[in-house]
Amino acid sequence: MQRPAFRHLVDRLEADDVLVVTKLDRLSRNAMDVWSTVDALAAIGVRVHCLALSGGDLTSSPRRMTMQVIASVAEFERDLLVEHTLAGLIRARSTGKALGRPTSLNEEQKRQIVARLDAGSSVSALAREYQTSRQTIIRARFRLTSHPNERTL
Repeated sequence: MQRPAFRHLVDRLEADDVLVVTKLDRLSRNAMDVWSTVDALAAIGVRVHCLALSGGDLTSSPRRMTMQVIASVAEFERDLLVEHTLAGLIRARSTGKALGRPTSLNEEQKRQIVARLDAGSSVSALAREYQTSRQTIIRARFRLTSHPNERTL
């Protein structure tokens, strides 16, 4: 209910409307939220149908139980995926693997850029010359001229 687009949708629903979702994870991100969302919609007379559950009304008792089990399994799978992703990132960092997008400028180019900026070259001209963005030029200057403990970018 905290997502603006979903809140807008709910505000337009009226009693006896049917909200159709393809899968439960499109309705919410966790089991408790699925349950509370379906309850809140049922309270205003809106039925929720999930196509992945054969399109049945989620407010009926058998469907509520099925919905709760499936939502709990989906939440568990999401949590497991997050755990595996974090473990993989930690393992990659520990082996010294560089993460993220490759830098577009090497250290020598960054030093040249700082020198040229100090000499009066414009950020835009350097960005065109080095075929990179203005933000990359600004970031290069900041990183080379700031104190190492003050680096935040």
